[in-house]
Amino acid sequence: MLAVVGARPNFVKMAPVTEALAARDGVAVRLLHTGQHYDTALSGGFIERLGMPDPDANLGVGSGSHAEQTAAVMEGVEAELQSDPADLVLVAGDVNSTMATALAAAKLNIAVAHVESGLRSGDWTMPEEVNRVVTDRVSDLLLCTSADAVENLAGEGITEVVALVGNTMIDSLFRILEGTDRAAVLAAQAVEPAGYVLVTLHRPALVDDPDRLGEVVEVLGELAASLPVIFPAHPRTVARLVDAGIPVPAGLRLADPLDYAEFIALEAGARLVITDSGGLQEETSAMGVPCLTYRDNTERPVTVELGTNTLVGVDPEALRAAAREALAEPPPTDPPQIPLWDGHAGPRAAEAALSFLAR
Repeated sequence: MLAVVGARPNFVKMAPVTEALAARDGVAVRLLHTGQHYDTALSGGFIERLGMPDPDANLGVGSGSHAEQTAAVMEGVEAELQSDPADLVLVAGDVNSTMATALAAAKLNIAVAHVESGLRSGDWTMPEEVNRVVTDRVSDLLLCTSADAVENLAGEGITEVVALVGNTMIDSLFRILEGTDRAAVLAAQAVEPAGYVLVTLHRPALVDDPDRLGEVVEVLGELAASLPVIFPAHPRTVARLVDAGIPVPAGLRLADPLDYAEFIALEAGARLVITDSGGLQEETSAMGVPCLTYRDNTERPVTVELGTNTLVGVDPEALRAAAREALAEPPPTDPPQIPLWDGHAGPRAAEAALSFLAR
């Protein structure tokens, strides 16, 4: 088998699957990193802590337009599969590398298994939505995180071969969180458990609009008047703040991006998380941390229905009201129980892949 990853979330989602496969006799899995994103957090033992070996090869694709990245990944994956054929290609998530790999393998008539299949936001302005739909259409084995994903695929006429295995990202979350000194991470940020708000906002529709970005920063500044607000901001977001002349309010702490272990430690200890990320909706729900998603839609409705996530839209007034309401309520005492988000999705996904090959 060939497992292909392109960005940090892919590693987190794929690691439990490849580890479970590697534990089976007679199963060989090669790991290919497309290099779509260079991430320093992938060094320093992070991959090893996930239970994953270092990649066997790196295409070094790097940044570029969607078309440039897709083309480069397709060329590289095609060459890899021609020189070292595989019975099954594993992809995860919804980045450009995921879709490009699936297309390259499908055109070589090699079976594709998609980890985290069936998620839908219904928002075609999101590149991730295009990637999800295309990947699912050319995949032969569709591994789903939740029942709504299975229903989405059925609504598109895809019923074979679909397997509900659970959320492999939660496997990695539990594993890394267990081995992280959470108290030390919070101490380094000078915050107390349940005594701060954690923020991630990165989508271009927000950060590239000076008016919208300024309105959100104003809301965050109001929250920061009562408790610390930590915002690990991408350099691109910081540049947009500077270019637009948006002042950073007192108490709003702009921080450099954190490695995965540090970040989830902060997530686990937060009183509230505000995000426009998909993965954080899942992580906060698994840990029982209240989350406000600053978007009009979500491809992870199970986090709203069964988890701790609230979809607030993109009106800053709605964000302000939702944040005040969330902070006025006592925090959850226990994490919600989401079916199959139990830390054992990786072995189930591996078993589904092996059963597919056996058929």
